[in-house]
Amino acid sequence: MPQNPNDPRPAVSRALDQVEDLIKGITPEQAQLPTPCSDFDVEQLVGHLLAVVRRIGVVLSGQPFHTVPSHRESSDWTGDWVRLRAETDAVLADDACLTRETVVPWGTVPGAAALGMYIGELTVHSWDLAQALGRTDALDPALAELALPAYHCALPAEPRGGERIPFGPVVEVGADAGPYERLVAWTGRTPTPA
Repeated sequence: MPQNPNDPRPAVSRALDQVEDLIKGITPEQAQLPTPCSDFDVEQLVGHLLAVVRRIGVVLSGQPFHTVPSHRESSDWTGDWVRLRAETDAVLADDACLTRETVVPWGTVPGAAALGMYIGELTVHSWDLAQALGRTDALDPALAELALPAYHCALPAEPRGGERIPFGPVVEVGADAGPYERLVAWTGRTPTPA
């Protein structure tokens, strides 16, 4: 059966795989490394990503996003990721998740639209982790290409800041900028290592 090009679940799966590969490669001494996401070091970012993978499943099952905290404590990052991802994958397996009304921080949207933004969040935070860990070679540029149009639609260039739009100003990049450079610049990150 041919794949539906409007179904974001294959891209979500690839974005989740990318995060998982990065998490599996983290060593204990890297936990306190800073990331380009100024709110998080590596350990804090992994805790946030654990919450995100859980939140995706919760939201797509019809529950509001705020029922899952934005951070999850863990002493077993890989084990917790695998378990939480399996729960979310079970929700994603149901086609109804694409049309179900979801309540997310930016509004009430169909599940497919929510997944489009979650692809972006996972992809941007993968870049954050990869930058901190020196593993940008592990990033899939096609995910950044997929994420950027959704961010352009849902995340305005202005206004920025505050709880509603917690992003810095768009960073200007050259015409020759790669997919991740363009994506993270739109989220207010400087697309080169600090």
